[in-house]
Amino acid sequence: MIRHPLRQFFRDEAGNIAIEAVIVLPILFWAYLSMFAIFDAYRQYAINQKAAFTIGDLISRQTTPLDAAFLSGTRDLFDTLTRGQTVSSMRVTSVRYDAETDSYAQDWSQALGAATAAEDPMVQEWADQLPVMPDNERVMVVETWSDYDPPFNTGLTLSQIHNFVFTRPRYAPRVLWEDVPSGS
Repeated sequence: MIRHPLRQFFRDEAGNIAIEAVIVLPILFWAYLSMFAIFDAYRQYAINQKAAFTIGDLISRQTTPLDAAFLSGTRDLFDTLTRGQTVSSMRVTSVRYDAETDSYAQDWSQALGAATAAEDPMVQEWADQLPVMPDNERVMVVETWSDYDPPFNTGLTLSQIHNFVFTRPRYAPRVLWEDVPSGS
């Protein structure tokens, strides 16, 4: 007697679509939001990298000594280009290569935000990131840091985007800082 209603209950397929939808729709919604968040993260990384190259190119074209106001303006430009929600950090370093000692050294380094100015030991650690250069050649290294907060909480966490960009001075043998003598 009880077997017949149980068999009928287990064979009945009415309502299966509703149960499957309750199981699958949240997973599909989460997958869509995750894909959107991952795409947004890649987009923001690309925007930050392009902005860092723009700042590097702008600095490399300077023929007069840079000052704190110029550097502050470039950081404001970086924040505008990246549409950053938080204040970014930036470090600009003039790096020269000495072929005799096969080492890199900094002529000057300036930083804004949470970054600190680069010292020679730090610059020497960049040897694998810097280009091959002739003796006494100089490049401008621009480093930027900005926070990225994903639009949805789908597993991505708050992260910091760091860019390391170098550019050879365009119109002069080197880019000067206002407080550093040009003969050094």
